[in-house]
Amino acid sequence: MFKNGFDTTRTISVTSGKGGVGKTSLVCNLAFELAAAGKKVLILDGDLGMANVDIFFNARSRLNISHVLENHCQLEDIIMEVAPNVHLIPGGSGVYGLSRLEPMQKHLLLDQVSRLNKNFDYMLVDTAPGIDDNVLYLNAAAQEIMVVVTPDPSSLTDAYALIKVLNQRYRENRFSIVANMVRDEQEARMVFKKLSDVAARFLCVGLDYRGFIPSDLNLRQSNRNQELVVRTTRSAPASVAIRGLAENLKGSERFTEMKGGLQFFWNQLSGVA
Repeated sequence: MFKNGFDTTRTISVTSGKGGVGKTSLVCNLAFELAAAGKKVLILDGDLGMANVDIFFNARSRLNISHVLENHCQLEDIIMEVAPNVHLIPGGSGVYGLSRLEPMQKHLLLDQVSRLNKNFDYMLVDTAPGIDDNVLYLNAAAQEIMVVVTPDPSSLTDAYALIKVLNQRYRENRFSIVANMVRDEQEARMVFKKLSDVAARFLCVGLDYRGFIPSDLNLRQSNRNQELVVRTTRSAPASVAIRGLAENLKGSERFTEMKGGLQFFWNQLSGVA
């Protein structure tokens, strides 16, 4: 996991103020695209209610973090390679036990993290939607917080609420925005502007436009079939947009200096900062 003695894994949480915005689908498709470009990707499934990342990769996990915390196995035992260069940590309810660990448990977990033998370029964290405490600390531990929004007014309202709470409670002041289910980039930019204008008026935060995913029947069909659109229909508008988002991520390193990498993420998550 560490290259030349430094933790160079970029940790990105993918989150939303409300459910149904296509967050998990985006995580899985984006991970596949980054891996196709030669990057090693680790996904942490942090969505307690809808822990279904494994399904998108046609894989089933028997073990999750709770088994590690109960000392039934090692962290490396639960990591699954679900696609070439894409690995998954099945989270389940165990993710939310991380903030309540005994000191010895915390240090044992962190020791296991430090001994992982994979050199990951990215860790994508699929959070649950909303502003529950568990969602907030997953976001606050990541280097980059990527908020997924749609043109639905309630999506924008809830995204603003999430950003506001993270800013006020965790002093987070930089967020990436991805517009999903939009007609085109023009609508995506309009969605971003609405959110950005409100944030600029009431909060001291910076929002960065990361990209957009258009409304696409191919994507909806792939999601219904629990498949990856970037694998089933490479030429689909959604697939093209997700590849663009992957390129955007690869070309941007501005967030990596703000917080540490993978080790820092787990330190923060388990309360050993």
